[in-house]
Amino acid sequence: MNKKLLSFILTGTILLVQLTGCMGKTVESNSNTTVETSQSVNEGQNTEAADKLKYVFLLIGDGMSTPQIQLTNYYLNAVSNTNNTATANGTEILTSENRLSMLNFPVAGFAQTFDSTSFAPDSASTATSIATGNKTSSGSLNVNEDCTVEYKTICEQLKSQKNYKVGIVTSVNINHATPAAFYAHQPSRTNYYEIGLELIKSNFDYFAGGALKLPTGTYNDQEELYEIAMKQGFRVIRTQKAASALTAKDGKAIVIAQKLADYNTLSYEIDRETDEWSLADYVEKGIEVLNNDNGFFMMVEGGKIDWACHANDAASVINETIAFDRAVEKAIEFYNSHPDETLIIVTGDHETGGLTIGFAGTNYDTFLANFENQKISYAKFNSEYVPSYKENNISFDEVMKDIKALFGLEAPTNSSEIKTNIIDSADSHPESAEDGLLVLTQYEYNKLKEAYETTMERTGNETEFEQEEYEKYGSYEPLTVTITHILNNKSGVNFGSYSHTGLPVAVFAKGVGAEQFIGYYDNTDIYHKLAALTGIKQQEQ
Repeated sequence: MNKKLLSFILTGTILLVQLTGCMGKTVESNSNTTVETSQSVNEGQNTEAADKLKYVFLLIGDGMSTPQIQLTNYYLNAVSNTNNTATANGTEILTSENRLSMLNFPVAGFAQTFDSTSFAPDSASTATSIATGNKTSSGSLNVNEDCTVEYKTICEQLKSQKNYKVGIVTSVNINHATPAAFYAHQPSRTNYYEIGLELIKSNFDYFAGGALKLPTGTYNDQEELYEIAMKQGFRVIRTQKAASALTAKDGKAIVIAQKLADYNTLSYEIDRETDEWSLADYVEKGIEVLNNDNGFFMMVEGGKIDWACHANDAASVINETIAFDRAVEKAIEFYNSHPDETLIIVTGDHETGGLTIGFAGTNYDTFLANFENQKISYAKFNSEYVPSYKENNISFDEVMKDIKALFGLEAPTNSSEIKTNIIDSADSHPESAEDGLLVLTQYEYNKLKEAYETTMERTGNETEFEQEEYEKYGSYEPLTVTITHILNNKSGVNFGSYSHTGLPVAVFAKGVGAEQFIGYYDNTDIYHKLAALTGIKQQEQ
């Protein structure tokens, strides 16, 4: 049977099913529902923490689980200027230090991430669990499974009950799924205009990141969201100069990155210019704007970790995780000045890409320093190079010159035409026949040339792919994703999916009440623990 994979079905089936179930439903505010946490917070500790805790940072690496964290940390060790090996009797012994700040937090736990629809969940539903303590269907934001009840978020509760200032910072669009889960209540994460209206209605104090999606509605026929925001008292800032001048006295602000990259988001860290603000810069400014004696809550999302994982671009994943960790460091700097009043939580919403450290072709070896050879993200290669190849019918030999310059991969030589691997067994852990060099084997070269030919044939309007083609390339540009696949594999890294997976995520904690986050629990418990520690009334949910 000829099996065809519809790309929009693969990415949207669950959402369509969920939306069908919500059709015609009226969403009501749920003010009475109480959900019991499966791992209760000690009452005495709760009271003490609520009396002390004033400043909360919740940093979410979208798509970030232990593989993304560990790969990044191993990479930093592999390329460190200091020797990451020890010597015993003349034999080198590999060592690894914690080079990510999140790994030095005193408390670590794990949270499982399933939602009401799937064990491989969606960002909207998993962020809903973290923000409200409730499960929901993939694609939904803070509503129950049949979309008849909406859930208040911890940000809304802290704003209304304790008059906290609230900040939402992201490297993607500020009305994208994860940031939206902290202020919006929609049956579909794709209701971007409606989500934007709720952003304005939230009356939160600081939004920063990529531009709003669909600011004039799906059909470009609605009043612009930025205009509505200004009428409601928000300052809308679009330059770094104006953002630098922003102070708490200026009131509510929406800060949009001056330079916008793919889909009007922050640039990938690997592409970012030195004078271009990073995620950490927006966090630093947010701390300045939100800091007050009463308290604040800041949610920070490293959204493009997820995007790079979807595209199977390991080098960009590493750089995005480093950028996210630098944002964590800004929270730590604040904590160091307010250690008795601050809590920092670092976690992910789900894992993306089925990332693995290890690949069949490299046996028990890794060559992570190879990723230093990649100079740009898959997205920038797609936008700045691939269109020219198609328009000008550039030959594969010429394309290979760019591939060598930008990714380090070289056309095969006579010595690289044949590659063999010896048999592995439980009793023998052979080193790879690969020596870590980036010269292509003939097999790899042929795969890359086939991908080039497929890219040159595509129109960009394809909506369905044969099973074999989809498994090779997903819905991504065949040439680009094959380049990153080969670089990943030659480095000893592999992806198993273009989508999300069911892995649990790490939870790191530092500060007041951090000990409550030890253990293995559900992602809904992150909300319940935070709610108890901040002393909000959960029954108002």
